[in-house]
Amino acid sequence: MKELIQQSLAKAISYEEYNLLFKKLVAEGTSTGESTKEKIDFTKLNYSRSKRLDKTIKLSEEQIISFQNLDIKQTWLVITEPWCGDAAQSLPYLNKIAACSNNIDLKIVLRDENPELMDSFLTNGSRSIPKLIIIDENQEVITHWGPRSKAATKIVVDYIKEHDRVDDQLKTNLQLWYNQNKGEAIIAEMQDFVLSEKGSEVI
Repeated sequence: MKELIQQSLAKAISYEEYNLLFKKLVAEGTSTGESTKEKIDFTKLNYSRSKRLDKTIKLSEEQIISFQNLDIKQTWLVITEPWCGDAAQSLPYLNKIAACSNNIDLKIVLRDENPELMDSFLTNGSRSIPKLIIIDENQEVITHWGPRSKAATKIVVDYIKEHDRVDDQLKTNLQLWYNQNKGEAIIAEMQDFVLSEKGSEVI
């Protein structure tokens, strides 16, 4: 695992570089991986949503202090893709959190270019993204999180249990929840990791 983490970190990019890629994909009307119309449309929509969040996210003073008080250096490695809707709702918050702390280094890799890494962090057997891997100074995995907060996951699980499918209504419900929650669930779970000596695995 350590060797795989090292290899992944060596080709990881910053949030700024990821946004440049995002912008380029939108300008060229394409997406990462196989450029289907659905992926292209979602890439464009997600770019708009993530840029809006980049401009509007404001952490409270208490939240900022909690992340500033982290005294252990960590790398937050996120597996994602620009066409992923959940990623567009969480990555801007992870970036804002990382910016609060001198001890958090946010890095990003694309899922489909890193299948071995992705397959080491499956969610119920699925390559669900985004997936955040928190790594210590010795490049050992402390914990991981994703693809959604516990609250958002409950919305998805409950809907599938009732309707036995993933459809546009579920996506609409989830988007409305993201808009109302304003990242509080994500921030709270990241605070839990920071306040815990070792963190706790969230599937």
